[in-house]
Parts: sequence; C-alpha cells; structure tokens
Amino acid sequence: MCPPPVTERSEVGSPLRVTVMGLGLFGGGVAVSRYFVERGAQVVVTDLRSAEELRESVQALAGLAITFHLGGHREEDFRQPDIVVANPGVPPDSPYLELARAGGARIETEIGLFVHQCPAPVVGVTGSNGKSTTAALTAEVLRSRTKNVWLAGNIGRSLLGELHQIDAKGWVVLEISSFQLEYLGETGYSPHVATVTNLSPNHLDRHATLGRYIAAKQHILTHQGPRDFAVLNHEDAEVRQWGACTPGTTLFFSTSGPVPVGCFLEGDRVVATARGVTHRSRQPLRPKLPGKHNVANILAALTAGLALDVDLDAGLERACQFAGLPHRLEFVAEIAGVRYYNDSDATTPESTLAGLETFSEPIVLIAGGKDKGIDYTEFARGVARRARAIILLGTIARRIAQLIGEQAPGEGAPEVQVVSSLPEAVAEARRAAAAGEVVLLSPGCSSLDMFRNFQERGDLFRELVRREALTHGGKVAKPAPAPRAPGLGFEESAET
Repeated sequence: MCPPPVTERSEVGSPLRVTVMGLGLFGGGVAVSRYFVERGAQVVVTDLRSAEELRESVQALAGLAITFHLGGHREEDFRQPDIVVANPGVPPDSPYLELARAGGARIETEIGLFVHQCPAPVVGVTGSNGKSTTAALTAEVLRSRTKNVWLAGNIGRSLLGELHQIDAKGWVVLEISSFQLEYLGETGYSPHVATVTNLSPNHLDRHATLGRYIAAKQHILTHQGPRDFAVLNHEDAEVRQWGACTPGTTLFFSTSGPVPVGCFLEGDRVVATARGVTHRSRQPLRPKLPGKHNVANILAALTAGLALDVDLDAGLERACQFAGLPHRLEFVAEIAGVRYYNDSDATTPESTLAGLETFSEPIVLIAGGKDKGIDYTEFARGVARRARAIILLGTIARRIAQLIGEQAPGEGAPEVQVVSSLPEAVAEARRAAAAGEVVLLSPGCSSLDMFRNFQERGDLFRELVRREALTHGGKVAKPAPAPRAPGLGFEESAET
C-alpha cells in the first residue's frame, strides 16, 4: 500500500513538520530537505557528523529556512514531526525512529518519496555485486530506444527535484541497495522490472543474519504484480529460485548456457528468447568493459531490455560502447611499465575477486577497510592465489593478513604488508611493482573506517597515482567520465 501523498500542512494553518535524519554527502539529504522546504514545511536536518564533515551538503542548502542539528541527534527532533525522512544507512529499528513512530510520525526515505510519485515505469537493479554497472548498462540499453531515460538511486544523486521533468513515456533505472529495500518493503513497493545480479553474504553488521539480508533483497520482487518482470541470474543458485517470489514474468540471464526465457551467451553472440521467439545477435559481444563479470552485467541489462521490447542488436551496440563508471576498474596511469587501476567501488570480497580475474599480469593488490562482519576466509584464499603482493590497510587489515598466512603458508605465498594509510599503500605498491605488472586498488571492504565514502578513497588513490606519474614520467589517463545524461540522478546511501 502506497503512503498518503505529501501535503503542505499537518493541520489547518500549521506547516508540515519534517525531520531529515542523515544529511549525507551524495545529495539525497540535500534534495529531500529542499523538496520539503519548497512545499512550505518546517524542516530540521540532523546528522551524527559535524558541519565540517558535511560542509558540501550544508553549503548546498545555504539560504534555505532549515534548522541544522549536526554532530548528534536530539530526542526532541523526533517527538513532534509529522514526517521523518531516514537516510538508508539508518537502521529501521533505530531508537530515534521508534520515538518518532510512537509520536505518530510517518517514516519515509528519499527513494520512497520518489518512487511513489514517479510517473515513469521503473527498472530496479539490486544484488551483492555489479549493481552500479548493471544499472548504468541498463540505462544505455534503454537509450537505444529513447533518450527519455533517467538513471538514479544508490548510484549517487537524487531525482526528487527532477520529478516535474519525468513523464510516463520514459523509463527510470534505479540502483537499489538492501538498506533502501528494507524501507521500500514496508511501503509495499517493487519496481516494474526487478533485476537481481547475484547474492553473497554482505552487510551482516547491519542485517545480522544472511536470512535477513536475503529478505531485504527480495523486497525488490515481492510486491510486484502479474504484469511486472523479474530478471534473475541463472548462474546464481540462490537467485535462480527467486522467481517464486513474484507473480510477474521471470526472465533469466547466463554467461554459461541456455536459459528457458531471457538472454544467454552462445560463443560470442547473445541469444534472446521470449514469447516463443528466439533471436541471435548479428554482432558479437565485444565490450569495452573488461572481465567476465561485466559480460554477465551486460546480459542482465539486455534481459531487462528484452522485458521492455528493446531491440537486441540496438541494445547490444549501446552496451558494448559503454566504457564504465568511475572507481570501477578505472585505468589511472602507467608508470615505468606498471599499470594502475582504481577499483574503489569493490566493497565486497566477491567484487575484488572478480576484478583480480580480469588481469593476466601479476598483481600488486591494495585492499582492506572496514569490517562488515562477514567471513573473509575465501577472500584471503582468492587473493593469495591471484596476487603476487598484497598491501593491506584499515581496521580489517591484520585479520586478513592472518587469514592469508593461514591459507597460503610457506614458499609461494604472496608478500603481505600492513600499512596505516592509503598514501603509504601507494608508495609501497610503487616500490613493490615491476614493469609488466598491475597495481590494483580493489579493497573488498567498505571505506567508512578511513574515508567518507568509496568515492573519496578512489579520488585520493587517483590523485596519488597521478602525482607519482608526473614525478616519474608516467602516462596519465584522462579522467573517467561520469554516467551520461539526460536526467542523470542519484541518491545518497551507504556502500551497499
């Protein structure tokens, strides 16, 4: 059931009282604060971080009638509001939200406000890995049919302020995290097309158990109707079963063999089957994006396009031209024959292991960060097998170093070093790497122990490497492009 529409008054003659819990740094808190101010509401913004830590977001709201309570939350901000807008990083069982519910407040999220007012059909993308790239690829595939495509969600900025530009003839593609899906599930919302890239244990520090994490992810399907579509990874034994969660039509994608309905790879061609018709692409699948995992991401995007009657060959052409997102296996520079790549968005062990398999060269890996409460044994085994040298940082560093020692003891084990900062890690990597090798920042962990987000971590890595390149005569890559407009939009969230 959808929430009631947003009104300008809580009572006759009384402005709507709104508390925004979590201003954040990616624009969601800014957009929702501005949204309510423009509708005549009294807005209080509260965040655990200080005004200095949130300076960009605070500056973006300069001149608006907003009360800021930063550096901590106050109970009085949750006792009286009509609406509390929670950042997705805030657990739904937060005592402050419980206080607000007890006072009769409605709990909302930025993405919830958006989807319940969005006139265009929505393609939602979730999964443990590959969400951002798959969402961007899906937008590219849909743009082969129309320019009226909007990319939004957990990938980075809000569309609330763009609602007036969106119409029912276009499409909105949303990357949706497990944190966001927790809240959306409470409102009974699932998108028209729901894509699930894969499933592996993640964010158990938030969800506590794998079962609760799976339940959160499944909200992308469980409120669909019979005219909706689920796009599922046929190679993932868990996700393959999720068709039972939706009354809609289920389509699959696979890199390794035929699927009953959907898209799969046959040699270097994509085969699409739907409504009793099979079509084999005229052109081969030769993407600019490296790695088998990105082939799967392309197939997922093409399958979503198939659900929406997008021409396979036109969609494939757009997908193959897509060069990738910043912080996703982004080439930064070549210094003395060593190539440096920024994969800061690899915040799960699986995404790092997939990135390692992209290269045939010996690898010096920079990894580590915040512990998410998951088992890193397979991660340690995988990086020990694939990386020649491993430089670790962050709160999880010594634990991973110990696990690597247990998984790869004795002769042939990779060099392992624990450092205290990213500048130190880059300096050590330059000393360790030889011509013909790759230095890869692919942490396998959240950045939130040392950085504000994975973007800040990737930006610093890029800057450090470029300084080294300028000092030592290396070749520096052009800055990676942001995802293309029209209607580019993102929402603030944690690394999910």
